[in-house]
Amino acid sequence: MDEKYFEQAGRVATHATCYRAKCGSIIVAKDGKVIGRGFNAPPLNDESQRKCDEEFYSDKKPNSDKTCCVHAEWNAILNALRDHPGEVADSTLYFMRVNDAGEFTQAGKPYCTVCSRLALQSGIKIFGLWNNGPKMIDTKQYNLASYDYFKA
Repeated sequence: MDEKYFEQAGRVATHATCYRAKCGSIIVAKDGKVIGRGFNAPPLNDESQRKCDEEFYSDKKPNSDKTCCVHAEWNAILNALRDHPGEVADSTLYFMRVNDAGEFTQAGKPYCTVCSRLALQSGIKIFGLWNNGPKMIDTKQYNLASYDYFKA
């Protein structure tokens, strides 16, 4: 069942306009209905808001901000909270990266503490990553793993 949702997240990822990576997320309610979708792109998908090509001093730009784009997870969470606020609690977020050909690639280890905190705070119960197949992680554990990524 999870693979079906990862495939949907992969299709969403093909719409990403981020220069760094094509990522997509969907949020699935307890009843199996997709309630949120998002891909990484500049705010409001507005190219005038893209800042990827600008120079920033590394000590001035936030460390967690590796891209100018709104993350796929943020967009999916905001979409779900706006359109289905009563169904976000205990839902599952599926995150997928794809290459330029739209093929699944590895999601990698949890590292974005903004994504992990937002997912946790919004009530999402499980965070799904694709790494040689589905890996489903309790969102509390995902949040801790995101912080552990930065420990020496």
